[in-house]
Amino acid sequence: MNERFTILLAGDLTVTDRLKAQIEGSRLIAADGGMAHAKALGRVPELWIGDFDSSDANLMAQYPDVPRQTHPPAKDTTDGELAIQEVMAMGAGEIVLAGGLGGQMDHAFAHLMLLLKAHARGLKVMLTSGHEEAWPVIDDALELDLPVGTRLSVLPVTDLIGLTISGVRWPLDARDVVLGSTLTLSNEVTSSPVRVATVKGMAVVLVYPV
Repeated sequence: MNERFTILLAGDLTVTDRLKAQIEGSRLIAADGGMAHAKALGRVPELWIGDFDSSDANLMAQYPDVPRQTHPPAKDTTDGELAIQEVMAMGAGEIVLAGGLGGQMDHAFAHLMLLLKAHARGLKVMLTSGHEEAWPVIDDALELDLPVGTRLSVLPVTDLIGLTISGVRWPLDARDVVLGSTLTLSNEVTSSPVRVATVKGMAVVLVYPV
């Protein structure tokens, strides 16, 4: 199976036309407080996963008929990671993590790491708040269809060997970039698709579509 899923997370989410297109036709799962985004999307998830510590009584009452997979608060994984594990068991090949940015910094950082972890397992995956998107690169290439003028940054998670970026104001060709470098922050899209590739190394590509 190669199912497409959207997982609603409890961070910031602004519903844009681009976001609607990205999740169109996908199956929908909510992770705990991420259910709060369902109304704005005009959709009802098929499953609600979590310990429900961030879902108040009003939210719970709005969706009494959605099946719930309840976990104890004292657990070794976040609700978001549990949701990713669940959709992978359901045959996911592509996942949009909607609402994974903003909110608490520790959770946002953890979502970025989950993004890389899922990609390392062979999934096509991205993270979005509607206004900000994160895409993983691990020893491979990524092509993104982005509006001209979009701001783009590449954040090294390891040293990057042979980083190439094209379709931007400041392109790079097979450049080595060390972990902690700010060389690849705040670029600008000049043509689409934009291509980001590494010979070796892990990075997160952050984009802010205009």
